[in-house]
Amino acid sequence: MGIVPLAKALELAQEYDLDLVEVAANARPPVCKLMDYGKFKYESAMKAREARKNQAHTVIKEMKLRPKIDPHDYDTKKGHVVRFLKQGDKVKITIMFRGREQSRPELGYRLLQRLAEDVADLGFVESNPKQDGRNMIMVLGPHKKKTEAMAEARQAQEARKADAKANPGKSQNAAESDYVEDETDVEAEAPAEASAEA
Repeated sequence: MGIVPLAKALELAQEYDLDLVEVAANARPPVCKLMDYGKFKYESAMKAREARKNQAHTVIKEMKLRPKIDPHDYDTKKGHVVRFLKQGDKVKITIMFRGREQSRPELGYRLLQRLAEDVADLGFVESNPKQDGRNMIMVLGPHKKKTEAMAEARQAQEARKADAKANPGKSQNAAESDYVEDETDVEAEAPAEASAEA
């Protein structure tokens, strides 16, 4: 519009049913813009929300083990570590020594090395095992970034939703087929009872 007096700018804003918003107050003359301010604020809030959604917070998860851990317990703990690494989180592994176990730190070191080898395809050793009082600590970092993991999780969730929409009666049909099988079992049992009575 060029340089116009303030009264004329306000008239223009009323004529177009828009707001007169000052964009650069320090400029000479000040720069103003005709816009729908409510819509502008809403769009800014939506952009900020989207940026926060895609923002990744680095989280360090902790998993505690004992040197004489049972194989089944080890598999369970390893499963948790795998899940954390898939989510893009760092994992701090702590081996807790008790009593005379403190004189055998090589047991904890071997356990940490074994765990690092088992999850090598998902993560890498960020901090090598080191003794810290009664504990031995190692930090594993994920190969993929948190944002990538979050994007993959969102895609998987959308795929599940699309599958559920495409096959809405899938779980219901499975329940009905189970019910039909139960009925046939009852019918098969009935004639046997009748022949026993005769």
